[in-house]
Amino acid sequence: MPSNLQSPITNLPHYVIIVAGGSGSRMKSAVPKQFLLLSGKPVLMHTMEAFNGTKSKPEIILVLPSDYHQYWQQLVKEHSFAITHQLVTGGETRFHSVKSGLALIEAEEALVAVHDAVRPLTSQSTIDEAYHCANQHGTAVVAVKSRDSIRQVKNGKSISLMRDEIYLVQTPQTFKASLLRKAYQQPFDPKFTDDASVVEQYGTEIKLTEGDHSNIKITFPEDIAIAELLLSKKPQLF
Repeated sequence: MPSNLQSPITNLPHYVIIVAGGSGSRMKSAVPKQFLLLSGKPVLMHTMEAFNGTKSKPEIILVLPSDYHQYWQQLVKEHSFAITHQLVTGGETRFHSVKSGLALIEAEEALVAVHDAVRPLTSQSTIDEAYHCANQHGTAVVAVKSRDSIRQVKNGKSISLMRDEIYLVQTPQTFKASLLRKAYQQPFDPKFTDDASVVEQYGTEIKLTEGDHSNIKITFPEDIAIAELLLSKKPQLF
């Protein structure tokens, strides 16, 4: 995977669709995990700041369930959050939510990243590298090599896999808008777990770009504590 790419040099507009559909059930929280406080402000705000601070400076499209639009506006006011963004209602699944965000992009061609709202620690260099790779190849999916041994279970039997051939997929997942639009014209399929799977099903090869093990996804209660620690070391890590 390329690991030393620079910020993209292109006249194409840049966008990021931040998908925030989590309910907080696995966090055992009444508040969806994207709204939980991390170092004094909601996780989602850290995520948006990561993109806003890049050289790519993408326009931000935030996809939220309609029930939380008013709550989000309240948080924006409480935290004096000034980053410009468009707000759109999410769909039944991630697939449908991304389609909703994609519909707001009017540019015929652009570079579009799709990112989990609950990955607040993505480094600016990782984001810029992904835009660069997508500009060159049409696709860029951030991933890291597995640090653990891997086994696959088939028909009740476990099979050892080659760890060096296994990558753990993260976000952002970045594409040329024309490709992403065509891929999302496909009918929904339950095996569409992320944008890469949608684009791959359309018939396009996925290019991987270097991720970071610090780019964690806030899923369980202990992840907030881990993120707090990583954030406290941010000048050294990012």
